[in-house]
Amino acid sequence: MVCVTIAPWPAVDHSTCEHCGAHVTDRFRRVFGDDQDRAHRCGDCDSYARLTRGSAAGVDVPIPDPETSPGRHGGEVDA
Repeated sequence: MVCVTIAPWPAVDHSTCEHCGAHVTDRFRRVFGDDQDRAHRCGDCDSYARLTRGSAAGVDVPIPDPETSPGRHGGEVDA
């Protein structure tokens, strides 16, 4: 006899960025995401400098956000 257990909660899929909806890999979520392996930001919507300092885990970081600051990665605009 085979016994199968069915979880009483729905399956959770965290394969997308919470901010922009882009696909994120399991590895990215494990490395950069929060304690529940959710990515709050990803490489499509944030800079690597911010991601490595915690923005993917939902942490506020002191580096300017590229979505709200002028310039390529939150820096000054090239003239």
